[in-house]
Order: sequence, then structure tokens, then C-alpha cells
Amino acid sequence: EIGEGVQKDVAKAAVFYEKAAMQGHVLSRTKLGFVEVSDRGNYDRAVRHFMISAKMGLEDSVESIKWAFMAGLATNAQYTEALKGYQNAVEEMK
Repeated sequence: EIGEGVQKDVAKAAVFYEKAAMQGHVLSRTKLGFVEVSDRGNYDRAVRHFMISAKMGLEDSVESIKWAFMAGLATNAQYTEALKGYQNAVEEMK
């Protein structure tokens, strides 16, 4: 995605993020959300990615949902669901 040492290729990065996310890699799921926002303008899909990774315990995803909520791109229900899912995941990891 960044293109360190090679040409930047967001489309190729998104393919690899998707493959990793399907294998359960939580950070790749969040990165897919960022690709959806910044390169595709697909906020609904981005919110879904952020919600999944928040429910897997990634705090950054909760912040991303919060940003989307404050920008009017996510609903209060989605934000609440992400918070509860995140809290549940953190509790399970204790």
C-alpha cells in the first residue's frame, strides 16, 4: 500500500489485505476499511470492516467507528455495537 522500495499499488495491497482478513488478521481488516474510505469512497463498507475488527478487539477500529459516527457516516447503533463488541473481546482476552 505504501510502496516502500517499489511503486505504490493500493489495488494490489487491498487484494492482500482481503486475503489476510479472511484468515482472521485483524489489522488487515482495518486496513481494508481505510482503503474503502480513502481510495474508493465506500463509507458503508469501511464501517463494516471497522466494526468487524473492533469486535475482534482492535482499539483503533473503535476510534475509526467513532470518527465515522462523528462525521455522520455511521449510526449511533453501529457505534454502540462496535463499543460493546470491543469490550467483549477485551474481556475474553483477560
